[in-house]
This record gives sequence, C-alpha cells and structure tokens, in this order.
Amino acid sequence: MKVSVILPFYNAVQTLEIAIRSILDQTFQDFELLLIDNNSIDGSTEIARRALEDGRVRLIQESNQGVVYAANRGLEEACGSYIARMDADDWSFPNRLEKQVELLDTNPSIGLVSGGVEYFGKSPKEGFTKYLDWINGLVGINEIYLNQFVEYPIVNPSIMFRRELTEKFGVYKSGDFPEDYEYFLRLQQEGVRMKKADCAVIKWNDLPNRLTRTHVNYSEEAFDRIKSKYLQKWLKEHNPYYPNIWIWGAGKKARQKSVLLRNQEVEISGFIDVSVKNHSGDSPVIHFDSLPDQPDRFIVSYVSKWGARQEIQEFLKLKGWKEGIDFIMAA
Repeated sequence: MKVSVILPFYNAVQTLEIAIRSILDQTFQDFELLLIDNNSIDGSTEIARRALEDGRVRLIQESNQGVVYAANRGLEEACGSYIARMDADDWSFPNRLEKQVELLDTNPSIGLVSGGVEYFGKSPKEGFTKYLDWINGLVGINEIYLNQFVEYPIVNPSIMFRRELTEKFGVYKSGDFPEDYEYFLRLQQEGVRMKKADCAVIKWNDLPNRLTRTHVNYSEEAFDRIKSKYLQKWLKEHNPYYPNIWIWGAGKKARQKSVLLRNQEVEISGFIDVSVKNHSGDSPVIHFDSLPDQPDRFIVSYVSKWGARQEIQEFLKLKGWKEGIDFIMAA
C-alpha cells in the first residue's frame, strides 16, 4: 500500500460525501481511505458506511473525543508508506495524490509535501484572501523554513508525509495549542525538509463552525505560546548572540509576544521601531535607521501588518543582513 489517507470526521453530514468522493476519484489509485468517526450523531456515520462499498475504504470508530485522538488513531491503523491528511469539509483535486506521491518519490530528502489551496464557499474577507496569497506564495523548502514562525505556512489537510516521520518523531500531541502547527514546528526542529507541489491540491472550505475557528486551542494566543516555545529552541541553535535578541516592533502586541519569549529564558536587549516614543519598560527602544550596515545583533521581527513585514525584510537585506542568520520573521 502506497498511501493512507486519514480523514477524521465529526458531525460533517453536509460536506463528508463530497470530501470522500474527491479522494475516491483520484487519478492515483494505490491508496486506502481511513474514515475516522469521532462520535458523530448527525448522520455522517451512515454516509461513511455507504462508502464502504469501495474496498479501499475503512471505517474506524474513535470514542475519545477530539481531532488529536482521531488523527492519531488513523496513524495507528494506517498501512501506507505515505500518510495524507484530509478534512471532512474540504475537497481534493483529482491529481492531488499523484502530484504529491511524485514529489516524495523523486525527492528522497524531502519528508513532507503539500501544495496550493483554493478557497470555496462564501467570498472570504480581505484578510483571509491575503493569508491565502501568502500561503500559496511559499512553495520552496527555504521559503517554508524561513516563514515557520510567521504563521503555519501549510494548510494541514493538504499534507502528505513519509510514515517513518511518526516512527522517528512521534504523533500529534494534545495540549493548549494547535496540534497541527506544533507537529509542523517539531518536524522543522528535527530538520525535516518540506516542499509544495506547484499547483493547487485542495479546495479549502473555511466554514464558520470549523474547529480552527471555534476552539481555544487555535486562538492567536495559543499559536503564540507554541510558537515561542519552538522559537526559543531555534534561537538557541541559530542565534550567535543567544540568549540575547532585539525585537523589531515596540507596540502592544510585540511586547506581549516578547513576554512569552522572556518566559522561555530569552533575553530582550531592546526594541526597534519607527518611533523611539514606544518605550518598553527598562529595555531601550531605537529607531530602525540607527541599525548598522554590518549585523551586530540578532533581530526577531514581531511586526504583523501586511506589507510592513516585507518592508522590514527588504530594509535589512539591503543593509546586508541575512534572513535566518541575522534575523527571523515571527509575525
């Protein structure tokens, strides 16, 4: 068996049939589809049972409530060399598995692949459209690596990875954090290389009742907590001035994020901003124009405004500062 597609579902009666059909209609056929029923009570289970007419489908009951339990149950039951994730409210393009299998087969140094995503449903808000553009613009290994602390640069139901990664680095973890982003950061920390197919692989249905929209584990604060934990690990390995860093951004949000880093025993030497009026306790605030042409400190940028992040990157690169070596973007 080449691929195991893991599709957890809970009360997904409106979308499950379409999600299942999009997998069964794949151009690549050497796969099994594991439908993980996480205590549905709305008729989803009956839809899943009908899919059992196709011999490639297995229906598995997981009584422990939660996507972590359901996804990990799928990992336990999977027989494939490659693991693909799928959500019950999304739709995979017919060549998704074919493209991703080809990427892994022809690139033995790559452990996880993804691809572009298209939105379907009601018209998304402007901020979400920009987020999709950002995600779809990150394709190469280095682009994904350098943006790992900005936000989760991969849409989780679009991933396929080598089964051996779970044997080496474990499965999804439960906690007060987004389990998919934590797993991504854990794999990045372990040096797993990731790349995307140069085409869209799923249609992403970001419904208002989607777990990532409603559960506290996917709040901005939860993302910031787990991000700070892994950012500290990354800084310890890559920052020559560790534990000292400078934060670009002295506003309220940047200072809140810096507290999380301080809790991880990272020392904040000072802040960089467009105005020195944004004082931050005992730490100095300097104007960005006062930065030298030669890197003499390590900078973590916590400026999240669309466009401003790119301006900071361009400014530092023009000065000769190297991303991933002298600075990292983290918002």
